[in-house]
Amino acid sequence: MLYEIITNKVLVAPLCAWAVAQLLKVFITLVKDKRLDLRYLVISGGMPSAHSALVSALATSVAIIQGLGSVAFGITAILALVVMYDAAGIRQSVGLQSVVLNRIVQELRSRRPIAELERDLREFIGHTPFQVIAGAALGIIVAWLWVTITTM
Repeated sequence: MLYEIITNKVLVAPLCAWAVAQLLKVFITLVKDKRLDLRYLVISGGMPSAHSALVSALATSVAIIQGLGSVAFGITAILALVVMYDAAGIRQSVGLQSVVLNRIVQELRSRRPIAELERDLREFIGHTPFQVIAGAALGIIVAWLWVTITTM
């Protein structure tokens, strides 16, 4: 049973794409900000979108294995579109709202400290469209490589 799980290309390729995206976030932060921030291995948001990499790798591996005309590909493609729309649209808006709310909280703190306002909201939660596209491209590439290499 474990062998079937770890050799399931439709399961492993998306997980690999997610892991590569998360590692790239750490590397990009290291190069850009000159600091090692291992939180990027597990947090959402940032470049590239690991959510997009995961679902696009899922759809790509299903497309390669079962074909573009399969029901499974249709389901995974729709799922990928919903997740990527959410990552770039709704979650990005939540992140922007968190910035505004944190500014309001900061203003309130400067006037009078309030115990309920001790923790900032997470601002780094969504993705820009470019981050989503980069994640999707990464997912497609990782899935194609994984499926191609493991079928040789």
